[in-house]
Amino acid sequence: MSDFYGITVLDFLQIYYTFIKKYFLMQKSLLKYCATLCSIIMSTISVSAQTDLPVGFTVEELETIQRSEIAEPFLSPDAITTPPTLPVRNMAQWEETQALTITWRQFDAVLREIVRAARKETVVIINCNPNSGSTQYEDSTAIKSYLAAGGVPLTNIRFNPTSADAVWIRDYGANPCYLNDVDSLILVDWKYNRPTRPNDDAVPVSYASLLGIPLYQTTVNPTQLVHTGGNYMTDGLHTAFSSNLVLNENSAKTEAQIDQIMEDFMGIDRYIKMETLPFDGIHHIDMHMKLLNEETLLVGQYPDGEADGPQIEANLAYVLSSFNSVFGTPYKVVRIPQPPDQFNGYTYPDNGGNYLTYTNATIINKSIIVPQFYAQYDTTALRIWRNAMPGYTVVGINSNATIPSSGSLHCITHSVGVNNPMLIVHQNLPNTTNTVTPYQVDARIQHKSGIQFATLYYTTDTASIPYSAVTMSLTNAANNTWTGFIPAQPAGTHVYYYVKGHANSGKEQVRPMPAPRGNFEFDVLGVTGIDSHSSAEFTFKPVYPNPSHGITCIPLSVNKNTQGTIKLYDMLGNLVITIYDGEMIAGEKNYFLNSLSLNINAGAYLISVETKEGKLTQKLMVR
Repeated sequence: MSDFYGITVLDFLQIYYTFIKKYFLMQKSLLKYCATLCSIIMSTISVSAQTDLPVGFTVEELETIQRSEIAEPFLSPDAITTPPTLPVRNMAQWEETQALTITWRQFDAVLREIVRAARKETVVIINCNPNSGSTQYEDSTAIKSYLAAGGVPLTNIRFNPTSADAVWIRDYGANPCYLNDVDSLILVDWKYNRPTRPNDDAVPVSYASLLGIPLYQTTVNPTQLVHTGGNYMTDGLHTAFSSNLVLNENSAKTEAQIDQIMEDFMGIDRYIKMETLPFDGIHHIDMHMKLLNEETLLVGQYPDGEADGPQIEANLAYVLSSFNSVFGTPYKVVRIPQPPDQFNGYTYPDNGGNYLTYTNATIINKSIIVPQFYAQYDTTALRIWRNAMPGYTVVGINSNATIPSSGSLHCITHSVGVNNPMLIVHQNLPNTTNTVTPYQVDARIQHKSGIQFATLYYTTDTASIPYSAVTMSLTNAANNTWTGFIPAQPAGTHVYYYVKGHANSGKEQVRPMPAPRGNFEFDVLGVTGIDSHSSAEFTFKPVYPNPSHGITCIPLSVNKNTQGTIKLYDMLGNLVITIYDGEMIAGEKNYFLNSLSLNINAGAYLISVETKEGKLTQKLMVR
């Protein structure tokens, strides 16, 4: 069957079926009629479409639950149902992976593009039909033929014959964790929150066995925990985020008991939970937010007052006001649009549109796969991702087929960490006005064989100046901290740098992972020339974040009431926008610039504050 803009006939029927369910959910007789009609049509094309399941519950599943016809969670005789006895660390998604797992259950065209991109970075494990020739869903022979027909090489792919109910492996897959930070890889599998899909709940057992990784399960009381991977993200350093769905689905337990299970099995000692969103029926946070590193949140953004926008903003305000990053500093935030649904009259979820999202992406070593829907928004989303994750290969994959089922690329993929990880943790140095003393770079570097040596690399021009290497020293053995220094630079310098660790075993790793193609960066602003910050009448404190993408804060302290302007210029002196023009009241006040909403291109700019007492200017880098 041919594709139409990435959507097969089967996928179109799935979209139609989902559309009918959305609008006639309360009219059961009509729903059953439409479901029967769709089933008859789909059966003439492929028997496999009869059992395709969305991320959320179907009406039939809800009816089954009401009748209490629920299967018990799958218990493997080889799985461990008691917590690890050693300290546990749940791996972050930006760490090194040995495999990406998918379940070939539907959305063939989308899965093929995932394999095309992912196999360049890691092994792709395809969970598929164990019975050759079965009409339930495709077996390895059929999948190989389909991949080859699409020009996808079969190298770096493994097939795992196993039964499954649905494609949504993020929700039922197991979570990679390490004992003693970096020593031993384990997988932790929760009880799946779709009790009508027992085959899915057993899939982690099959690929844990395939890879020879110990599997822990939270399937037996008193440590039974119902959870789903789409409603979970972690910074790799014992902090995690979820919506309150995790509390609702474990209502027999207190929040303290849930937190204890997460700490015992996964090492999460700070579990941040947010209100569920009114128009996201599945309440999975990966539909509107994602951690990009230990201190940066990518958060979906609706136009003011639209759909789940108000609750997302309230949740974000709660997180920013109540919690700091693991480094003790405020979280950085990157905003990305939540686009309207073009197939439903360009509407948002509160008016019948599907839940289109660009946060539902997956990081696979040095690549990132990002959902795509239509060019008007896709172009902006890819630019935001590339600016936020410099050096990564960002691949857009058409997700119009999957999104009517309330899921996208993150929902249908899951990662398995490497057996031999090197952990490198570093907080990106902030912009500085220091032009005199060297810039101290600290990094936590760990490997089970120990670190033999570490190196800091830096340059001020990636195009024409080679990287300089600086030997780092172990300055705190207890915290595995290695330290190096970048020499002081003159005002106006942009510094690029990265860290590389060398283990006693010979293992090497860099952070950021795509270095030197992608780096940590900071600006030396100084207090000279165009970067003057104070005069006799007012003080222009350093703007932040800088580099910025989205909202930039402009702190200004005025000694007396005065009239003034704040303007943004390009580096040729052309006025880009007037940020403020009016009375400035004595005291401290923050002004704001939103480069995202104003469609300001990435590059270098000057922010100029001018009153009758004088003019001060700072450099701003927009990503």
